[in-house]
Amino acid sequence: MNYSTLKKGLAASFVALLGVTTLAEAQETASSAKVFGGRGQYRTWSLGVNAGVLSPFVAIGGTNDFSNFDVNLGYGISLRKQLGHAFGLEGNIFRGKISGTNKDYPARPIKEFSTELAYAADLRGVVNVATVDFLRRENSVNFFITAGYGIAAYNPIVDGVDKKGTFGDDGDKDNIKEAYIPVGAGIKFKVSDRVSFNLGYTMHFMDTDNLDGTWANGSSNKDKFSYGYAGLEFSLGSSSKPNLDWVNPLALMYDELKDPSLRNEVEALKTRVSAVEKSVEDLKKDSDGDGVADQFDKCPGTPAGTAVDGSGCPLPKAPEPTALNQGNLTGFETINFEFNSSVLKTESYPTLDKLSSVLRENGGKVTVNGYASSEGTAAYNLKLSKDRANSVKTYLVNSGVNSSQVVTKGFGEANPIASNDTEEGRIQNRRVESARN
Repeated sequence: MNYSTLKKGLAASFVALLGVTTLAEAQETASSAKVFGGRGQYRTWSLGVNAGVLSPFVAIGGTNDFSNFDVNLGYGISLRKQLGHAFGLEGNIFRGKISGTNKDYPARPIKEFSTELAYAADLRGVVNVATVDFLRRENSVNFFITAGYGIAAYNPIVDGVDKKGTFGDDGDKDNIKEAYIPVGAGIKFKVSDRVSFNLGYTMHFMDTDNLDGTWANGSSNKDKFSYGYAGLEFSLGSSSKPNLDWVNPLALMYDELKDPSLRNEVEALKTRVSAVEKSVEDLKKDSDGDGVADQFDKCPGTPAGTAVDGSGCPLPKAPEPTALNQGNLTGFETINFEFNSSVLKTESYPTLDKLSSVLRENGGKVTVNGYASSEGTAAYNLKLSKDRANSVKTYLVNSGVNSSQVVTKGFGEANPIASNDTEEGRIQNRRVESARN
């Protein structure tokens, strides 16, 4: 390799680095990116140039057709689209020379080779795997790994024999074209918001043994070569946007949480929540303690201990018991029921026990008439009224009264004793009455 050429190339790279860095730093602006703002708020395209050393050996070892390699210059360009903080797609094109000798094994029939890479082009995925200062506010060091697929065109010269123009199916091509798999790693240093300095190493694995020309001798080793390089990468796009490569999500999230406008929104939200909580407490307020909130209490100020309905108004008192003439049964206290229920209340047991005693001791018959309030359909209320009358009969029969002494009838909504337009009236209409036959 010509070391003078390599030195000149590297020197030119560093001069360009210093110049572009100064310009880029002057153009840097504050970032206004948001955590979930999308890729549109960042610069995501970058252009790179690189130069380094090409070798027919790779770091992981393996078999080779030649024992020694020469240090040769390689150079290339890259274009990358960053799809996220940790992943991007990169296209690469590079050229150079790969050569080696068997000076440590002079007995081998082939002494040396020299392969000119007309070009090697590939597409790689680039993954940012770690950073040594990620917890700092401004991230400036990234590690990355790469892998992809590419095509190389080359002309191997073996022991001075140049077969250029004899390749291809028709034997008229200057170069052999073969596919390769590039796998690499590297480290990236942030010089400015626009420029980074990259150091990388890539191994290229080929599926043939043509690269070093030993294909002509029937060798079966799969060829490979490596490229160690240094380069500059330039972020493209608007200066008002940050480079997605160097975004620190933790710092970005912290800044967003500390954003004064967001803090104001949070405080406003707290105020709205407090107002809602106060409204809920107002809805629950029950000044007279009757179990009905003031918001719905139609009879505020009910004395303590007063039984009330759903509107907070006192329930009507049960009618006073009708006197029972044990010798001449004319009627008994009305039995009331809960809404949509035919189950006897325990408070009706004393009245029914007195009626049972009269019927068992004096004989005779009694007609038990059931009624219902006006909620529901007429057919349903008729059935409900019959069920209520039968509940009374069942109680009397279970207490020793002969079944034939009790006749039951259901009248549904008929014959109300109070208005069905109010809850107080409907409570009175849910009843059973009885009369001596």
